Amino acid sequence: MPTGARAGFPVHWVTGGQGDDPALLIHCALAHAGSLGPLMARLGDRLSMTAFDLPGHGRSGDWDGRGDMLGVTARIAESFCDGPVDLIGHSFGGVAALCLAVERPDLLRSLTLIEPVFFAAARAASPPVFQAYLESMAPYAEAVASGDRIAAAQAFNAIWGDVSWDRLPEAQRTYATERIHLIEESVPGLIEDSQAILAPGRLEAIDVPVTLICGDRSPPIIDVVLEALETRLPQTRRVVIEGAGHMAPITHPREVAAAIRDGL
Repeated sequence: MPTGARAGFPVHWVTGGQGDDPALLIHCALAHAGSLGPLMARLGDRLSMTAFDLPGHGRSGDWDGRGDMLGVTARIAESFCDGPVDLIGHSFGGVAALCLAVERPDLLRSLTLIEPVFFAAARAASPPVFQAYLESMAPYAEAVASGDRIAAAQAFNAIWGDVSWDRLPEAQRTYATERIHLIEESVPGLIEDSQAILAPGRLEAIDVPVTLICGDRSPPIIDVVLEALETRLPQTRRVVIEGAGHMAPITHPREVAAAIRDGL
């Protein structure tokens, strides 16, 4: 489990698998690279994988606010790519993977986006659905405004977690609460498209197989995000994981791994 400077930021990462093809995995917000362990275990015969802790997560350095979190994450991801890789991202990690893909399409062999929370795409494609999403997040926003970190983490989990807050282990609740401020740090990239992912021609330049994975119990805005991406990415296939929600890579690693394999 090495640690070192990546794109000028202190980063911790893990590796796994003995496959012939290199792959890079990017986890979701409020988690860490180890959360992808069960998924990686099911791909190890095919891929040699690296997964790093996002800034402010796991054992990577604390987020210092020195730039755009999405852009910094994409640059960290780029530093792990010595050549074309199978790039796999979940949630915020999926948007970071998409950001790297539009910046460096030459580094892709395939791209897998699991529940990418690229709200800017939904805002452009369906303002009513985007507005409904904002309304669903009102309890979270109110808790953030009042400085109540526990309530903010609980409200966020109510939308994006697949296990109720009171059933989560205490250590996991504490971990999420201590990092809940990082959700606001992701707003410029996820909602305002600070990295110009939607700029004309950028998504169209990703000319590799793209697998879009979602759960059938996910928030409605995810479907709109995926539809928006499907209209612009040249080679896409969508896989819906039955019985899964937003945390499909963790709750349904076998099914998600099978979907990834089919897209390699």
